[in-house]
Amino acid sequence: MGRGVMRDFYEILGVERNASADEIKSAYRKIALKNHPDRNKNNPQSEARFKEAAEAYSALADSEKRQRYDQFGHAGLNGAQAFGGGGGFSVDDIFSAFGDIFGGRSGASGIFDQFFGGGSAAGQARRGESLRVDLHLDLEEVLSGVEKTIQVERLARCESCAGSGAKAGTGFSTCSTCNGHGQVQQSQGFFAIRRPCPTCQGEGQVIKNPCVHCHGAGRFRQRHEKTFRIPAGIEEGHVQRLSGQGNAGEREGPNGDLLIVIHVKQHAFFERSGTDLYCKIDIRYPQAVLGGTVRVPTLDSSVEMKIPKGTPQGKILRLRGQGLPLGDGRSRGSLLVEIAIEIPKKLTQKQEELLREFDRIEEDRSPAGKIDPKEKGHGFFDKLKSMF
Repeated sequence: MGRGVMRDFYEILGVERNASADEIKSAYRKIALKNHPDRNKNNPQSEARFKEAAEAYSALADSEKRQRYDQFGHAGLNGAQAFGGGGGFSVDDIFSAFGDIFGGRSGASGIFDQFFGGGSAAGQARRGESLRVDLHLDLEEVLSGVEKTIQVERLARCESCAGSGAKAGTGFSTCSTCNGHGQVQQSQGFFAIRRPCPTCQGEGQVIKNPCVHCHGAGRFRQRHEKTFRIPAGIEEGHVQRLSGQGNAGEREGPNGDLLIVIHVKQHAFFERSGTDLYCKIDIRYPQAVLGGTVRVPTLDSSVEMKIPKGTPQGKILRLRGQGLPLGDGRSRGSLLVEIAIEIPKKLTQKQEELLREFDRIEEDRSPAGKIDPKEKGHGFFDKLKSMF
């Protein structure tokens, strides 16, 4: 069936052209859930929308493809489907981001093979699946950057059979179910859908004598240790791609990637907003009135901060250069300090006498006629106690 005039990718996902990556991802998730083949059996309209949305998301989720598309439209993708054509985004990346929708790699593979043809011909090399690891960092690690070592379970290429799955010295025979095509055709109403052959799993060939080490799989599960560097100032949700560190490919195909998704733990004292940090400190009332200096904790030490005279409750003071590193790595954001004035719950007799004397002086300084008669007997000290 011909493609006809291709719709605008932004229109397909229902987002503006200046939509953020998160908005594009959220829009695709909604469409994929609504039009998932398992929820819309024998519904060609939903199938078409599912495929259309996947193509749109694959193009717009990849920054290079999106830039070409914004500048040249569909022609910028060389007339090819969004899945491929020189970009860095793949079906495996969609699976990694939306595994909860597709219910496992095999489920995702079956769905996308049904609509997009599987990605490789029978018996040819196939790229390995990408893997995802969620890594949780402390805010202190974000400040300085950190080297991490993780262990991940992945499929490694079997050295005994060089990944072929066949015992050394033996070969393959043509699959009798699909006659070597790797696909079988099934009719659903007016439509004929091609699916991977259930006998050879889309290979077009079957193994005569399986390798005794990998039992014909060509790959075996292996625990792999990887050490890598997390740069300073990294953001929540950032995805760090380790090329070639995913599952081994099939038929000597290239390895998939390892996607490290960064999460930043909540800090007990500081809150983060981009490269800025926020905290709240208590100061005494005399400090707020008279001014002075206080020592403020930072992520890596502490610094002295000047309190201006007459600082009110809730005032936010900025300490430049005490936040998190900027992208250039040479400068840092600010530490925003909110002032909370500490009111003592109990006063000594001397303290109360001094405060009441201060209150009387303030009242005497007030211009004549400016004091509301209703306020008589409710001076500064009384107001202070009632406020807190």
